[in-house]
Amino acid sequence: MTKQGGPGKGQKGLRFDDDSITRQKVKKGTLRRIIPYAMRYRWPLAVLLLTTVVDAVITAASPLILKMIIDDGILPHRLGVVVWLCLGVAGLALLDALAVYVQTWCSGRVGEGLVYDLRTQVFKHVQQQSLAFFTRAQTGALVSRLNADVIGARQAVTILLSQSVSTIMTLLLVLSAMFYLSWQVTVASLVMIPFFLLPVRVISRRLQRLTRETMQLDAAMSSMMNERFNVSGAMLAKLYGRSQDEADLFAGRAGRVRDVAVGAVVHGRMLFIIVTVLTSLTTAVVYGIGGNLTIDGTLQIGTLVAMVTLLLRLYGPINQLSTMQVSVMTALVSFDRVFEVMDLEPLVAERPDARELPATTSAEGTAPDIEFDRVSFRYPSADEVSLASLESIAFRKPERTDTSWTLQELSFSAPAGKLTALVGPSGAGKTTLTHLVPRLYDPTTGTIRVGGHDIKDLTLQSLRDTVGVVTQDAHLFHDTLRANLEYARPGVSEQELVEACKAALIWDAVCALPEGLDTVVGDRGYRLSGGEKQRIALARLLVKAPPIVVLDEATAHLDSESEAAIQRALKTALAGRTSLVIAHRLSTIREADQILVVEAGRIRESGTHEELLAAGGLYADLYHTQFAQQAPEPAQVGADRA
Repeated sequence: MTKQGGPGKGQKGLRFDDDSITRQKVKKGTLRRIIPYAMRYRWPLAVLLLTTVVDAVITAASPLILKMIIDDGILPHRLGVVVWLCLGVAGLALLDALAVYVQTWCSGRVGEGLVYDLRTQVFKHVQQQSLAFFTRAQTGALVSRLNADVIGARQAVTILLSQSVSTIMTLLLVLSAMFYLSWQVTVASLVMIPFFLLPVRVISRRLQRLTRETMQLDAAMSSMMNERFNVSGAMLAKLYGRSQDEADLFAGRAGRVRDVAVGAVVHGRMLFIIVTVLTSLTTAVVYGIGGNLTIDGTLQIGTLVAMVTLLLRLYGPINQLSTMQVSVMTALVSFDRVFEVMDLEPLVAERPDARELPATTSAEGTAPDIEFDRVSFRYPSADEVSLASLESIAFRKPERTDTSWTLQELSFSAPAGKLTALVGPSGAGKTTLTHLVPRLYDPTTGTIRVGGHDIKDLTLQSLRDTVGVVTQDAHLFHDTLRANLEYARPGVSEQELVEACKAALIWDAVCALPEGLDTVVGDRGYRLSGGEKQRIALARLLVKAPPIVVLDEATAHLDSESEAAIQRALKTALAGRTSLVIAHRLSTIREADQILVVEAGRIRESGTHEELLAAGGLYADLYHTQFAQQAPEPAQVGADRA
């Protein structure tokens, strides 16, 4: 089988930190696409904004009350006024605390709801991608989209929304109060603002790029950890003595993350330094001008104190406005990266008018047949199935040539209820052929029919309910044996599980485990041997009991004795089912009702074992080189036939 996803001849690799990825700008319309998500929580958002306004009003009103305490209470020695105004301050503080509490609750409700909506939608969309997508995209990069990026997107709707309203309201109210108290001091305090807007703009742009680069680097590092921390990756590193090399590689990537993060921290700190210097200088100006006006009798002492307090509360919102662009761009980058995945259309999609495949049973003669009609196939290019940002190394689109075809003008029929065996040299396209039946891929040209129906006209659920597949590399989830078997048919009875395990000749091994069916199999089933995993996969197939069975060298990991026993079990289990089996053992070929010889993506020969041997063609050559040594002794053959 020709594998998709590797670099072709002459391709140039792009590192994950290439400018084409990290210098990407936020797409137009990203902000508009956020609105429908936010509108799902319109009432909590309305309460959030209301409490934010209340908080802003209290922030601006408190210094005015402080002025009244000094000018109307302390200086005239009016104790009653001081007491009542202080009680008013306390009341406002309690009201503000309540507003902040409600604001926090609403923010959490909206934010976590948004995280739930995005995560579930992205997860469902990724699940709908074709198999080609998963052969290229790195697991860690996808996980990063569902974690870090989704959380970053949450901030756009909660923190930034409330912050923007609070900042604008506070700024307007504080400025109004300052102009009311002294327009001269207010104008003087605003003169300094334009001097720091330009550096803030430059720093904000730089921070946007650093943010995207940090996300990309974190995803790449997460992908590396996922690959190295599973059993296969850890074993490979140990067997080849590459543990130190892996540590050095990880240190290099972690160092790059460190360097970019340092740059982001420094640039972010520069904004704080600029605002701090501006605040100090402006405070000095206010004290100078306001103090002079107070000495002249134009301002009262309470007014000056209130002005300074308002000034400190003015530059808080100004500081937030200056950094808000950075925060907004960071959040938009997160949303952009999430939408980037959601905009990737699956290559295998269900038609809007798709219909259910008529239900069939495994009784003799009722299982549907399979027909390939002039089917050609070649694996899609990287830009058709994946995103450069989901790969640590992305490759430019290679030039297509006629030699890239995996299957060419392939036509055959697998009769209903019969066993069809596929044989051929490695890379002939046998596995690709079996992937097309359950629509893991769609043919480039031609038609595949199941029971006379074009599989593209059928719902994916009904097709995959009909087709059962066991691959050469059986996958088990990190869960109990029971859960792995029930995955095939939720709600299956205990008796059916036991019968399936007995038919797959794994029941004795299951009974020997400490917890039986409730034993946890470990990551990818590595607590089991290869043969045990394969038998569990066969038992899972028997639990599903599909009318069509596809076996991709499903007995390849078994020893001869176990394989022979499994073949006997499968002979009974596959009775009445349409079976498409990649032959690995001679016994499979001898039991086949039809043998298809695949070479270079074409059906070269077809017939029974005896017919093809008598023809003396490609099958006869394959038999003598690949299968002849498996032939039993003549006495055994006679015993088997008896």
